[in-house]
Amino acid sequence: MGQDIRLKPLNTLTIPKLIKLQAENFSSKPALISDNEVLSFTDLDNLSTNIATHLIHLGILPGDRAAIWAPNMNEWVLAAIAIHKAGGVLVPINTRMKGKEAAYILNNSEAKFLFSVKTFLGTDYFELLENEDLPHLLHKITLDESEPKDLIQSFETIKEQALDVELPEVSETDMADIIFTSGTTGKPKGVISSHLQNIKVFEYWSTYIGLNENDQYLIVNPFFHTFGYKAGWLASVMRGATAYPCPVFDADKIIKIINEHQISMLPGPPTLYQSILTSQLIDKLDISSLRLGVTGAASIPVQLIKDMKERLGFETVITAYGLTESTGVVTMCTPDDDYETIASTSGCAIADVEVKCVNQDNQEVPVGEPGEILVRGYNVTKGYFNNPEATKETIDTEGWLHTGDIGILDHNGYIKITDRSKDMFIVGGFNAYPAEIENILCDHPSISQAAVIGIADERMGEVAKAFVVLKPNHELQEDTLVQWSKENMANYKVPREIVFVEALPTNAAGKVMKYILKEG
Repeated sequence: MGQDIRLKPLNTLTIPKLIKLQAENFSSKPALISDNEVLSFTDLDNLSTNIATHLIHLGILPGDRAAIWAPNMNEWVLAAIAIHKAGGVLVPINTRMKGKEAAYILNNSEAKFLFSVKTFLGTDYFELLENEDLPHLLHKITLDESEPKDLIQSFETIKEQALDVELPEVSETDMADIIFTSGTTGKPKGVISSHLQNIKVFEYWSTYIGLNENDQYLIVNPFFHTFGYKAGWLASVMRGATAYPCPVFDADKIIKIINEHQISMLPGPPTLYQSILTSQLIDKLDISSLRLGVTGAASIPVQLIKDMKERLGFETVITAYGLTESTGVVTMCTPDDDYETIASTSGCAIADVEVKCVNQDNQEVPVGEPGEILVRGYNVTKGYFNNPEATKETIDTEGWLHTGDIGILDHNGYIKITDRSKDMFIVGGFNAYPAEIENILCDHPSISQAAVIGIADERMGEVAKAFVVLKPNHELQEDTLVQWSKENMANYKVPREIVFVEALPTNAAGKVMKYILKEG
């Protein structure tokens, strides 16, 4: 098993073909290890085929959408591969979402199937959807209960044996997934990726960073996110590595897993490494197996890169930049770049991808000048699902993806991100869009208007601060509204500070002037 197995030719591979190929290459080698189960590459292929036959029996047709709303677990991966083998389109849902947010995604994607859990951190996800209108949803399958009630089926029963049905032929240009990304309009949009885009981008990414079959890969990044799904378990399968799905972020537990399983690959947002560095366990347990680290953010302290190499022992630390609309990757640093370059830039464009910066007139700006980052290449999405207007706004007639991010290109083609898209801010690695939070806040019966900005936070990087205008004759307390927010939006979106105001500052066109709120 010493040779590096390269996946060629890439233009004929789909995710189902990849799984089959790696079952032949690695057979009984562990592919996924959880607290209570080890799945080999052969298991991954066989069990996902069993599940796929049941999905076909239940009526999934090629191109039908099937959603997964669950934490990182072996069952998530099996369900995803099964959806692909049945010719379906995977729709991941953020586990931090509440019922109303998840229902929007299920309805917008017209998902027929939902795989979810009933017992994660005390939450029954199916229960969160009980009062939602879901006209397209036909089948619910629980990943964590063997004897569910209320028309919910058990994953256990459908993975044990195959039915006598034929799997469809899946093409590399077929839609593989729709990942919903929040937008500045406040309504999440479904980004389409094909099998070929996923395979080609992450074949490049995983080879470039040096991931290989000897690596033990701890996947802390959530599977509902491109980073955890495509740069996570999919890249791990591609390189024949062994993956450890991690459902809950806990720095001390992560250090124990690194020590126990000799983890060598650990990507994540800067907050992940900062939490590990502040844990007392790093001086007590051996974590010298760590080898590869990949991170990304608008700005990263040089000291963090230095600490990752010198205190945590990473051989390779790189930063990268990407967005869901670019299949997750646009630019990457090289493993040989110095600390300053890795911390202050996001590297240069990956092979066969173009990057440029333009001004408001769409003219390319000189090297060293800030401009909106535009991307063109095989990695760019074909568009947003059932949303031609948004697609037209984002991807121009020449195929350039307008990211909304502001950056500066240097003479070597390295990009420095200076400003995130519009008002967006990043909470512990999650993109938070003020417009989306404002829309949810305005659903509160007592709220007339709301404006949200990001403010600095030592632990999370940034958090939400809301300025709220109440309806006449309505009263509301800050702690009451925080509690309501926790019940109606993902936790990272919940405002940590709320200021009640008589009116919001607006310009002549009636647009809220957020820079005044930020100067505050």
